[in-house]
Amino acid sequence: QVHVVESGGGLVQAGGSLRLSCAASGRIFRINDMGWYRQAPGKQRELVAALTWITGSTNYAGSVKGRFTISRDNAKNTVYLQMNSLKPEDTAVYYCKSDLLPGDSLIRGDYWGQGTQVTVSS
Repeated sequence: QVHVVESGGGLVQAGGSLRLSCAASGRIFRINDMGWYRQAPGKQRELVAALTWITGSTNYAGSVKGRFTISRDNAKNTVYLQMNSLKPEDTAVYYCKSDLLPGDSLIRGDYWGQGTQVTVSS
């Protein structure tokens, strides 16, 4: 079975940094893309950053561009989110999503992690 697991959340002061990690494990035939989403209380879930696996192309939400960087370790099926110059408005639960083909079924699907809390204090 395919699993997606995030880690690295925590509490930091405004202006600080955190690095989130997300690993996809199990029998995987192909990863199409991986990305980070976040959801604050009372808000809709929004895309933060995404990476297309075959090319390494990236895209970012305008609110984080220049502060956050998404990257990958292809050998480990892992994606990272380096978050610098954090602001209180970045406070949210951050979720990792992988669009992939599992090796057993070869049926494309979205696989979500459990979420990790990021809290930025003023």
